[in-house]
Amino acid sequence: MAHVRRFDHIGITVADLDPVTAFFVGLGLEVEGTGSVEGEFVETVCGIPGAHCRLVMLRSPDGGARLELASFVTPDHVPGSPAAMANELGLRNVSFEVGDLQAAVDAVAADGYGLVGGIGEYDKSVRMAYVRGPEGIIVSLFEQLG
Repeated sequence: MAHVRRFDHIGITVADLDPVTAFFVGLGLEVEGTGSVEGEFVETVCGIPGAHCRLVMLRSPDGGARLELASFVTPDHVPGSPAAMANELGLRNVSFEVGDLQAAVDAVAADGYGLVGGIGEYDKSVRMAYVRGPEGIIVSLFEQLG
């Protein structure tokens, strides 16, 4: 029996919600909603007594999967590895298809975010690059060719 009905969202915990939200909105995601959660529900789900976090839910323009950004008010967040590379265990990247890869890379570069490596092309079918966004989040941007 299949338990999963659909893919819903990916959640990323961040220290500063506003610049991370602005980064993803700049790439073209849309804010679906904002809010905060605290109390028994979130404490039970997260397993963190006293948990209180602010949330922003973003969606892609096609209405597909969503991206949840969470920033803990309490307790203090625990730092991750902002210089993580693709071979480090954990969330590897968040990936988005773009219409023009170079334009997307240039746009995030104008905001101070750079490439992890370079722009690669695979079998004349796709171009892709990893961008290191705010708080070290690796964002994979790819463009279908042809």
